[in-house]
Amino acid sequence: MRKNINTLFIISLIVALLFVACESKISDHKGDKLAQSESKSNKADELTKSKGSKSTKDTEEETEKITKNISDEKVTLLAGSGATFPRPLYDEMFLRYSKETGIKVNYAGVGSSKGISELKDKVVEFGGTDAFMSDKDLAESTGTILHIPTAIGAVAIAFNIDGVDDLNLSGELISDIFMGKITKWNDPKLTAINKDAALPDLDIQVMHRAEGSGTTFTFSDYLSKVSKEWEIILGRGKEINWPVGLGGKGNPGVTQLIQTNNGSIGYFSLEYALKNNISIASVRNKSGKFIMPSLESVSLAAQGDISADTRVSITDTSFVDGYPISTFTWLIFYKEQSYDGRSKAQARALSDLLMWVIHDGQEFNEDLNYAKLPGRVIQLSENIISSMLYGGSKLR
Repeated sequence: MRKNINTLFIISLIVALLFVACESKISDHKGDKLAQSESKSNKADELTKSKGSKSTKDTEEETEKITKNISDEKVTLLAGSGATFPRPLYDEMFLRYSKETGIKVNYAGVGSSKGISELKDKVVEFGGTDAFMSDKDLAESTGTILHIPTAIGAVAIAFNIDGVDDLNLSGELISDIFMGKITKWNDPKLTAINKDAALPDLDIQVMHRAEGSGTTFTFSDYLSKVSKEWEIILGRGKEINWPVGLGGKGNPGVTQLIQTNNGSIGYFSLEYALKNNISIASVRNKSGKFIMPSLESVSLAAQGDISADTRVSITDTSFVDGYPISTFTWLIFYKEQSYDGRSKAQARALSDLLMWVIHDGQEFNEDLNYAKLPGRVIQLSENIISSMLYGGSKLR
């Protein structure tokens, strides 16, 4: 009996030991599995972090690539509109610029008023005007608009009288003619200063601009300085409430009216008169000299003080040999260029064009009867162009 009990005890002890050993192995196995799981989890976290880091880097690289593509964007077209006064000059300038750079510059000669309006409405990237914008006009604009002169030109007084090639006029006589006070070419006031000309008993036909025009502003600005009556009744402006005459569209339109009407008189850019072989009058200046418009006499008119923003009238010059109806002609544009989705490349392309116009482009001026810009005006214009911004940062 005791032997059986001992045998049973030994068997129970062996079973217990085997159970403990088995539990130990199971526990060790669970520990290994947990460690493996934690290791995998850690590796997964590291992989996630690695992937996240790579995604951020890729995003940064992609952003940099997009930014570079925007800055490297190839600009092929710039658009402007405005004054017809400098149109012959701009046609030649922009044709050459296109050949040199591959950038086409479209310029529509629609008159200074419309050019200013289309720039303010942001229809075009730059405008052309022979009348600088007033403080009031600038204040009413949605952004700061800058001016740079591109040339100096003359508003010629052109006439068509059979048998008459030379004509002297004073500011007072021009005022009286365009106000309808002098109506015959043989009026005593005219014959008194044209003793060598056989002025006929012929009606004077006045021709003027039909639309808002910088050329009209220059013409009326001059007359407002020399005739108090003109200043009070008609004043200076791009548009005048003309008491007499026929209106032509643009400088070309007035040119055509004068060409086809004997006894006519009108005003337009010197280049249009010379190109179409139309007679032009000598105008008495402040010094009492009768001056024909020319490169030299126009350049002399611009020898006075020029404001930093270049908005200055040079009519009725005090220089002895200066032509009295001279003017700068300007290109106008926004200082801040990041508007209406414009790219930085577009802004830079416009800035480059403007710099080219005041430097390389000046070679075209004299051949087309526009005077070149004086050195000090070029310097002022460089400063203005260099102030252009994109997103608040300077372009140059």
